[in-house]
Amino acid sequence: MIARLAAIEDGAIIRVAFFALLIGTASVLYVDFREMALTTPPDVLPTLEPILPPANPDGGETGQPMPSITTAPDVLESPLAITLAPGGELFLTGTIDPGAAQRFADEIAARGEYVKTVVLDSPGGSVMDALEIGALIQEKALATKVVAGNLCASSCPIIFASGAERIASPDAAIGVHQIYAASLGEGAADAVAVAGVAMADAQSTTAKITRHLIKSGIDPEMWLHALDTPPDRLYYFSEEELRGLKLVTQFLEN
Repeated sequence: MIARLAAIEDGAIIRVAFFALLIGTASVLYVDFREMALTTPPDVLPTLEPILPPANPDGGETGQPMPSITTAPDVLESPLAITLAPGGELFLTGTIDPGAAQRFADEIAARGEYVKTVVLDSPGGSVMDALEIGALIQEKALATKVVAGNLCASSCPIIFASGAERIASPDAAIGVHQIYAASLGEGAADAVAVAGVAMADAQSTTAKITRHLIKSGIDPEMWLHALDTPPDRLYYFSEEELRGLKLVTQFLEN
């Protein structure tokens, strides 16, 4: 037996050892990759955030025609600005960026006794921040408002729906669309690693939104329009829908 082993060329032994090591390394890397894909913490995965898409000016099956929006695009694209005005009105203007909920909470903690109404002019943004802002508005029983010429789209209607009183112009631009993962990574491997988590997050977030709307006294059918509307469109609510879905409790005179 020893003689037979000795007869094997050294090169052959080295080649066998090399390929065995290569196969073993590949196996370990595969297992590590699977575990990483399954256990990657949510905070390092893409955040589900809606965007403001090109509006469909014709309306039709995607809601009413786009109402007039007078706020400058660069203002809407800027991170959410929070400004306290006379009469107890707190203006939230711009995109709901991650961290906006904390800034809103800080403002309420500092000057909340003066705030009566939250006035919205936003294309939306971070859904989770919108839910947190909405929850605090519910807790403080604040009113919400969208005036003519202003925009409240994507995740912004979640905030609007949170008001104890929900005030809007009949011509208010209030619209929704699907939430989705803004990015699934650089390549196919990244997409495989996060697609399942993104899908689960979308479903979980939809459940949170639905519960929040029900708590606010809103017909949850409101969010069905979001689920039916692709992320490259907006479903703008008509005055009749705003009234029927109980999204608006008081209409302003134009």
